[in-house]
Amino acid sequence: MKTTRARLQAVLEALPRGAIIQGGDDHVVAVNQKFVDMFGLAGRVDVRPGAALAPVVDAVVATFEQAPSWIVQTTSEIAGRKMHRATEIPLTDGRVIRRDVEPLYGPDGEVLGSLWTAEDITEHKRREADLRRDNETLAELARQRNTFLATASHNLRTPLTSILSFCEILSDPVSGPLSDDQRGYLDAIRRNAVRMEGVLTTLMAATRARAVQLSLEFGEVDVARMVRNAVLDQMGTTSAAGVFVSIELHPGPALRGDEHRLEHVLANLVENAAKYTPAGGRIDVRATCDGHEWRVDVADTGIGVPAQYHEDIFDDFFRAPNAESGGFPGTGLGLTLTRDVVRRHGGELSVADHPGGGAVFTLVLPVAGPGPEHAP
Repeated sequence: MKTTRARLQAVLEALPRGAIIQGGDDHVVAVNQKFVDMFGLAGRVDVRPGAALAPVVDAVVATFEQAPSWIVQTTSEIAGRKMHRATEIPLTDGRVIRRDVEPLYGPDGEVLGSLWTAEDITEHKRREADLRRDNETLAELARQRNTFLATASHNLRTPLTSILSFCEILSDPVSGPLSDDQRGYLDAIRRNAVRMEGVLTTLMAATRARAVQLSLEFGEVDVARMVRNAVLDQMGTTSAAGVFVSIELHPGPALRGDEHRLEHVLANLVENAAKYTPAGGRIDVRATCDGHEWRVDVADTGIGVPAQYHEDIFDDFFRAPNAESGGFPGTGLGLTLTRDVVRRHGGELSVADHPGGGAVFTLVLPVAGPGPEHAP
């Protein structure tokens, strides 16, 4: 008997939590030192094996910030529920305790008692509160940023519209003849105004996407059809860039997702590949499936992405130095929005170096669609 009790006590002392075992006749079977220290029971109440449980519970409850509405429950009442119970309880000294109650049964289903454990989660709750405050601060900063972008985009669009309108008027022969130099100046004004208008359109799209997430309509996605349509959609861009495009499609099941949004994602990757690949280069699009995930690679022979910026290029407004210095147009928002759509599908978008030069953007999507944490 002494050996059994010693083993039981050793097990309780090894637990990372405070613990006390309630016997079937509502007495103390065993309690570990962590439980005694947590509630300051030493010298206040008898916690030896066989002692009545009620005084122990009264001493513990006295440390609660607010007296609970429940009373001490008997072993039979606890066992009758046949379920685990957990409660977070603030104490008068500012700590927060998580209390768990688990019924204990013998091999034949007879009620032996219940196990009560207590864990100090004060630090966890503090970090949780800090994280919540940080998230609220970030949300407010994002709101301010979106407001600024929306206002700036709107205020800049009005004069740009006037500039483009006057360009059209001046280019009309009715307005009078223009010299070659004058026509060149006018074309430069129109070209840069159109480019700025595109930047503002992207900024406003990003603002809307941040303020309210793009709605996703989930259904069956034929991946082969999606890839073909995305590449065909960018055929004008790739042809103008003078790059060769190949498609390699492997068989696989339909995946659950928003085909329209995913097609746009892939089209954006193909468009980027064409933009950063010199004439005479190539873009290879390959789609494979292992039964659980679809993998789509968009590989190009372009300028590539320096390794130290493989993650940074997915941040808002970031552009790799070689893209900036090369004079390639862009806002640094396309990949941010693209990865956001992919992750809302439970997938991932990454970039790696292409053997021999260039970049490989890899899109991985689960066949089953997003899990609960990514559900729209």
